Amino acid sequence: MATIGTFKKDGDEFSGTLETLTMKANITLIPNAKKSDAAPDYRVFQQTEEFTSEIGAAWKKSAKDGSEYLSVSLDDPSFADKINCRLIKTSIEHSYTLFWERQRPKD
Repeated sequence: MATIGTFKKDGDEFSGTLETLTMKANITLIPNAKKSDAAPDYRVFQQTEEFTSEIGAAWKKSAKDGSEYLSVSLDDPSFADKINCRLIKTSIEHSYTLFWERQRPKD
């Protein structure tokens, strides 16, 4: 599992930096006005000085131990395919870490 981002929570929004081998981006997760149960809880946006673009979505989930996290799906032209991550609360107040783990082939 790799750490690919660090975020802070401010109200209902999360903002931070996503960093992989091919990109470094300022990211914001903004609550989504859900129109169905399947709709994402958050929309994920990349912000630059020139523009803002939507690059993913996130859903609220609960782990087996009862802790909550966000299941985040990101897509970018530099990725071979979309990636799925988890945004998890750290022990530091208002701090969250974005973890990514490569999908294992199904047998």
